[in-house]
Order: sequence, then C-alpha cells, then structure tokens
Amino acid sequence: MSKAERTRQFIIEQTAPIFNKQGFAGTSLNDLTTATGLTKGAIYGNFENKEEVALAAFDYNLGLVRDGLRAGAESSAPAREKLLAMPRFYRKTFSELRGMGGCPILNTAVEVDDAPPTALRQRVQESLRSWRGNIVRIIEAGKQAGELKPATEAERYATLFIALVEGGILVAKATGDATALMTTLDHIEHLINSELAV
Repeated sequence: MSKAERTRQFIIEQTAPIFNKQGFAGTSLNDLTTATGLTKGAIYGNFENKEEVALAAFDYNLGLVRDGLRAGAESSAPAREKLLAMPRFYRKTFSELRGMGGCPILNTAVEVDDAPPTALRQRVQESLRSWRGNIVRIIEAGKQAGELKPATEAERYATLFIALVEGGILVAKATGDATALMTTLDHIEHLINSELAV
C-alpha cells in the first residue's frame, strides 16, 4: 500500500463513524479535519469532495457489517444455518453496532429517502438489492437441496427479514432499549425454523 493509499484509508477509517452517526448533512469539513488531524487540503488531496469521502465511509461501514454476516455462515453450511446466521449476528453485535452509530444502511436510507437522487442514495439502494438478492439465493439453493420447503417464497421472506432487522434496529435505537430488536430477531428465527425448514 502506497503512502497515498494509507492516507486515504486512514481518512476513511477515522471519518466512517462520524458519517454513520451524524449523516452526510450533519458532518462538516471541520468534523473531518478534527477526526483525522489533517488539513482541508490533505483531505481534498485524497478525495474530490465531501460526498466522495461519505461514499467511501459508507462502503467501509457496510463492509464491517457484511464481513460479520459472512463470518457467521460458512459457505458449506446448510441454507437454514446461513439464514440463522443473520439474526445471530445482529443479536451478538447490536451493542457494537450501536457504538458505531447503528446500521449504516438504515442511517443513510433515513437521511436520503426524501432527498433528490444522489450517489449516496444509489449506494443505499444497491446495498439493499444486494442484501435481498443474497437472501433469495440462499433460500432458492436451500429449496433445490431439499433443505427448505419447496413452496417458500424467497423474495417475500427476503424482504420480510430485512424489514424486521432494520425495523427492530430503528425502534431499539430510538427507545434506547434492545428489546424491540431481540423480538424481531426471535421472530426471524421462528420463521426460519417453523415456516421455511423442512
């Protein structure tokens, strides 16, 4: 890694929690320089503008979540175990997620939902499509392998699981009580074990 690449990575790592907690609009250039100890010129020498920093920070925050989800389910695991890895991950890491400001998809989606189309909004939409597509693929593979019920509607359950996770996180963050998230995660596990599994 070159010096420029190391500096760029340092900026991303230092600013990622700030963007996740304060949002794009709520994060100032002063916040970025304070977090990194770098000058405005040093930051903009590595990024074209604040939006480019925010996109890199979103990707970094999302990568932390994706890596955690992947680590919870081996590629050779049965479909049911791959699906159960999601509620297990959020149950285990919610306090850590809360410390970094919560789910980057949820936080950014709330900020950009009524905004004009931007690259950040597009990134959120791509992330949700990717997450949904991954769940659909797991369910379809499980059906093909005879591990999940043939009549399982993959797209319906993928949407439901994501809505339950993100809704649970939203209520838990807003109330300061993780009970709502734990309740939704319990329900996801119940659905996987009772409605999807053979």
